[in-house]
Formats: sequence, structure tokens, C-alpha cells
Amino acid sequence: MTPRQQRGADTVERLLTAALDVYADRGPDGFTVTAVTAASGTSLGSLYHHFGTFDGLAAALYGRCMDRLLDRLVHAVEQTDGAAAGIRAAVTAYLQFVGEEPAAARVIHLSGFAPRTPEQAERFAGGKAPRISRLLAWLRPHTRSGQIVDVPDLLIEMLLIGPPAELARRWLAGAADIDLVAAADILPERVWQSLRGTDR
Repeated sequence: MTPRQQRGADTVERLLTAALDVYADRGPDGFTVTAVTAASGTSLGSLYHHFGTFDGLAAALYGRCMDRLLDRLVHAVEQTDGAAAGIRAAVTAYLQFVGEEPAAARVIHLSGFAPRTPEQAERFAGGKAPRISRLLAWLRPHTRSGQIVDVPDLLIEMLLIGPPAELARRWLAGAADIDLVAAADILPERVWQSLRGTDR
């Protein structure tokens, strides 16, 4: 990496770090281009140079937060032995991420920062795809052995990620009847039962 490229990478890092800090401290109403550039110590021109628009920065922040979440899930399953332990670990890791990184979790579940343009979607997919591939690579031997139900990959993803994602969304939105710690004692087993195959 040349010195110029390194400076560019450093600027991107400052902007994304500042964007998450601003969103965490000020919420969606305080998440403005002025606040982010001031917090990052960078110029408006630098933001537009690296992200195109403020929406582009928001989409990149969404992608970064999603990558962090998926990294947790991948690490969780790859450290386990057996299908049941892996599924339970993935759900537990998801809920731990929400509890430990609520600002990043809010970006994912509540912000509306998901990519809006084809270019943003392409960049987002480029980060997500290798992580999902690693999850599926862990899942497939268990599917072939009958330990995990043999259904299309998209349905596997929905069964694994859908329940903790919906619980997280409601908890982050302030639902008074959701206890994240109590849910972490129940949901991993429920998700495992929904994915459990015929070879028991």
C-alpha cells in the first residue's frame, strides 16, 4: 500500500468510526453529515470522495456492522464440535453481539441504512458473501449427515438468523416484555430444534 493509499484507508476508518460513535451518542436525528465530519476531523470533500454521498457512508457503516456480526457467528460455529453445539453457539453469539455492541446492532436492525443503490448493494454483497459461505461450509457436512435438516440455503439462513434477528429488533426498539439474558437461555435450543435433522 502506498502512503497515499494508506492515508485514504485511514480517512475511511476515521469516518466509519466517527459515524458509529455519532449514531450511538445522538441517535438517528443527530446522525448528520456535519456531526460525522466534525467528529472524524475530516472534510466534507473527503467524505464525498470516499463514499460518494452521506447515504453511501451510512450504507458502508451498515455493511461494517453486519460484517462484525457475521464474523461473530462464523467464529462461534467454527469453534464447536457437532451440529447442535454449533447452532446453539451461533444464536448465542448473535444475542451476545446485540447486548455487547448495541450501537452496531441498532445500525443493523433499526437504522434503515441498508444499501439502496446497485453500487452500494454490490459492495455490501462483497463483504457478506465470504462470511455466509463460511457458515454454509460449516453447515453442509451436518446437512449431508442428516444432523441438520436438508432444505435450501436461504431457508437455513432464515431459520438460523431470523429468530434472533427479530428478537434483537424488538429489544433494541425498547420492547418492555423482552429480557435479552432470559432469551439467550431459551432461544438457542429452540432454533436448534427447528433445524434438527432426521439423524438424531
